[in-house]
Amino acid sequence: MIRVLIADDQPLVRAGLAALMRAEPGIEVVGVAADGAEALAMALDTVPDVACLDIRMPGRNGIEVARELCAPDADPQVPVLVLTTFDLDDYVFGALEAGVSGFLLKDSEPDDIIHAVRQVAAGHGTIDQTLTRRVLREFVHRRRFQPVTGRRAEELLTPREHEILLLLAQGMSNDDIAHTLVVELSTVKSHLARILPKLGVTSRLQAVVWAYQNHVVAVPSPSS
Repeated sequence: MIRVLIADDQPLVRAGLAALMRAEPGIEVVGVAADGAEALAMALDTVPDVACLDIRMPGRNGIEVARELCAPDADPQVPVLVLTTFDLDDYVFGALEAGVSGFLLKDSEPDDIIHAVRQVAAGHGTIDQTLTRRVLREFVHRRRFQPVTGRRAEELLTPREHEILLLLAQGMSNDDIAHTLVVELSTVKSHLARILPKLGVTSRLQAVVWAYQNHVVAVPSPSS
């Protein structure tokens, strides 16, 4: 059972998301919050598998809450899926830098939202496809949130870890990577658990952005 916390300052959105989640088999809504402070308190109390957070909320916004829930030393550490009506770059950047596991626009199809929740609960990152290329290009040229350079990472990562990072940057899930490399799923998870701290990042999404930013993988062109 995937335990989900929902936080949004709009009553209709909260009710709609809660109804959507509750209608899905294998998903349980453990809390519904109207602002960031309430969301943080509920998350610490219920420790959900996924916290679905809006960005703009009274008091503490979703990015501030995500920073506390996703920090490497957070106890408990809760995976965050940001659901927002805003696709402004600064919000996307802020969410990724906070260590969220996913970023999705609220006008996404219901099935896509449910899929994103399941992906985040399974430890897979997800980001709205309409934002991916722009975000990667902007991060490469404007943002620096990781302390480990590409050259230094070549020294830190084993050949297998480097191979897994490349596949991760191509958008593969853990299952896809395991199938491609013909290894056990647990092996992939173990490698990923070692890769993130070596790169100085806290989430799969940050690892993917790091790979593009440090030219481990080519940045998609605007026309591709």
